[in-house]
Amino acid sequence: MQDFSNRVYEKLSKLSPSQIEVIFNGLRTKNEMFESIFQSLSTGLLCVDRGWKILHINKAAERLLPFKTGFDTENNEKQFYTFIDDDEITAFFKDCHINNKTNLSDEYTIQTSGGTIRFIEISVTPLLEDNEITGSIILIDDVTQKRNQEVLLHRMETMAGLTNIAASVAHEIKNPLGAISIHIQLLQKAIKKKRQGDGKLPEPKFTENYLDVVNQEIDRLNKIVVDFLMAVRPVAANFALVKVNSLLTEFINFIKPEFSDKKIEIEEDLCKEDPKLLIDEKLFREVLVNLAQNSLAAIEEKFNSNIKSNSFCELVKGKFAVSSSVKDDRFILKISDNGSGMSEEVQARVFEPYYTTKANGTGLGMAMSYKIIKEFNGDISVTSAQGKGTEFKIIIPVPQTQNKLLTHNNAQGEK
Repeated sequence: MQDFSNRVYEKLSKLSPSQIEVIFNGLRTKNEMFESIFQSLSTGLLCVDRGWKILHINKAAERLLPFKTGFDTENNEKQFYTFIDDDEITAFFKDCHINNKTNLSDEYTIQTSGGTIRFIEISVTPLLEDNEITGSIILIDDVTQKRNQEVLLHRMETMAGLTNIAASVAHEIKNPLGAISIHIQLLQKAIKKKRQGDGKLPEPKFTENYLDVVNQEIDRLNKIVVDFLMAVRPVAANFALVKVNSLLTEFINFIKPEFSDKKIEIEEDLCKEDPKLLIDEKLFREVLVNLAQNSLAAIEEKFNSNIKSNSFCELVKGKFAVSSSVKDDRFILKISDNGSGMSEEVQARVFEPYYTTKANGTGLGMAMSYKIIKEFNGDISVTSAQGKGTEFKIIIPVPQTQNKLLTHNNAQGEK
């Protein structure tokens, strides 16, 4: 197209008005065709000049980007991102503009007017004319289906693993059912024998004792079934891309007054990157609060024990530490304390439903935390030593576009 235009321009003085009209009509037809293709793309496409004012924008970009009500795409007196109704997306575009950043990509969650969460991926590449950068090309893709498929695939993998759990539960149920059957048969035989004889009721050892065993086994069966339902019930997670370090900072500020009041020092060491993780913010905060409460209880237990034994010289200042890092496409969060710690037996069972060492505990807190982190396609583990403290480590994968963004930022820092 460019070569054709150059050739026409060179011969323009030699062309007749009718020839120019034919060429002009041909160019207009091609331009209309390209404009039709441009507007029909499902991918949002936005071209801006060096001042980040709109040159071209298609319908998909207008639909996918959260523009403020009443924004007119013909209004190019200001940078277009000042009309974006999302602080994170605005900050991303502003950073690219001010620092001349290109070849970047990031994902964001936006909420539609109907309350539906959508995931969009935004990429910024340079706009070149005659080998010079004259602006930027912005691509906007709706990746909601892709993200939902990833979540669905993970849940299907989880459901596949439940086959082994179901087989184990079936085996566990078989034993108490056998015991119940035997004792009911013994009770039936004893009653039948007595009715055929003197008609009196059997001795207590033939009735109450058997019934006690039956009731115990029924309770055992009920616990097995409840634990199984706890293990298989899906977590109702509403996934969104969340800046995790920002969430951690809010969490630390939330617990700081209570910890400071109890003379517990909080150590914070968050990574410089602030990656966005595909998680449910409310559920993740629930995990953090549960871990903090456990640490608080362990620290108080250790201090109270030292005070009661009058061993003040052995008192250690309470510490609660939160640290994060990004390594090998994974976000690693460590939450530790210098409390009473756990025995090896407790460590092995800490994530089991209904297992608790607290007098008033339900045994569901850590089990739910485990389920939530697994729902995020992550992992949680514990390391502890009695009398020294405990550390929980949470690992959550960083989405692919975030990996590229973090790598790009690190490379720029090295330069």
